[in-house]
Amino acid sequence: MPFSAGSAADFFARDAAVVARALIGARLELSGVGGIVVETEAYRPDDPASHSFRGRTPRNAPMYGVPGTAYVYRSYGLHWCLNAVCLPGSAVLIRAIQPQSGIAAMRARRGMDDERLLCSGPGKLCQALGIDGSHNRLPLTAPPFEFARSEADPAAILAGRRIGLTKGVEAEWRFGLGGSAYLSRRF
Repeated sequence: MPFSAGSAADFFARDAAVVARALIGARLELSGVGGIVVETEAYRPDDPASHSFRGRTPRNAPMYGVPGTAYVYRSYGLHWCLNAVCLPGSAVLIRAIQPQSGIAAMRARRGMDDERLLCSGPGKLCQALGIDGSHNRLPLTAPPFEFARSEADPAAILAGRRIGLTKGVEAEWRFGLGGSAYLSRRF
């Protein structure tokens, strides 16, 4: 079900871990290219792994913006990463999707055919969907984005430790769709 302006604000203006879990099974597209969200990670302002942990900066300012907007940044200067802004200073990293639409465009952008590897990580996902810095601060629920909620079975959602961190590693704020072949890494 697509978001209305009011429902988007209500959905995203919550604790990042709650939103991260609720996004599993949602549909994400950019200009008709996308699929089903199968993996996310939550980041809160009191989390030492969060970009907002030390307060507001020009880089992380979108994390303090309107809930339901995109926070897009470069990871290690190499890969774009897409986050959904939640409560002030918090966001959800979209780690992986199951490709469903625009697969030919994804394959061309990624230079590969294996559907399981097209969007199985935040950098791969952004490359496949064509997400870059120009999408920073755009609403995720309005064109060129399309974000639609789903009713994923809560029993099918797994939780575990986030990936690639040196701080805040004990928080089990990584969520994924159990049994999905499209995760960035198994739980």
